[in-house]
Amino acid sequence: MLESTNELIILFIRLIGSDVSNETGTESMPWIAWFCSLGGHQYFAEVADEFVEDDFNLTGLNSIVPFYKEALEMILDLEPEEDSTKVPDVSIVEASAEQLYGLIHQRFIVTRQGLQQMADKYQAGHFGSCPRTYCQSTNVVPCGRYDLPGVETVKLYCPNCQDIYSPPSSRYHNLDGAYFGTTFAHMLFHIYPELQPNVLNKIYTPAIYGFKISEYSRCGPRMQWLRNKQDPNLLDANGRLIKDANDHDEDDSK
Repeated sequence: MLESTNELIILFIRLIGSDVSNETGTESMPWIAWFCSLGGHQYFAEVADEFVEDDFNLTGLNSIVPFYKEALEMILDLEPEEDSTKVPDVSIVEASAEQLYGLIHQRFIVTRQGLQQMADKYQAGHFGSCPRTYCQSTNVVPCGRYDLPGVETVKLYCPNCQDIYSPPSSRYHNLDGAYFGTTFAHMLFHIYPELQPNVLNKIYTPAIYGFKISEYSRCGPRMQWLRNKQDPNLLDANGRLIKDANDHDEDDSK
């Protein structure tokens, strides 16, 4: 008979991961490696144990994650203490461990070691490619619009058109965007500028019988943010190309 609930938790996790361990030919698998190998977790990097063990890197997370101590023990595969607080249900600690790892992951992937891992995954195309035709299947990276959990799910950032998209696979639609945060995607291309794509950023122009549709038309183009991706010296105060602005002024004077 198990002496504590935490021992039951660790045993339960090991039983869940046993199938994965058998496939890899190992008798046991660390929790972090097991977690990252699960379906729908391909976006995650494997956070180094020494990063998790450094209390400074975890500052403030104990006030966000419930059952923080038990969740941390699970992540680090630590033996539970004899006087550890009992947990009402195994699934609660599992959820806390996933959230804690996700928030640690957000901090890890902006370190040099974490950025290198994610850069390798980006170059290998693990995150998928941009759905926009003119981006020519540019690789994307995961990102979040918020740094706090429970607000929005993960998005994919394209460094070519600089827009974000929802992952095409539903397996990622429940993955919290805070686990990747608002900084990582942009820091990656700042630290590794050679990863920035060189795809020509063409803009699709709607036309009827070869005539361009005015942006003021009800059925005109709505992608103004793409139009603004021009040389700033060629834009007027309203964000239009100076040539186009002059054309509008001539039309108004007639």
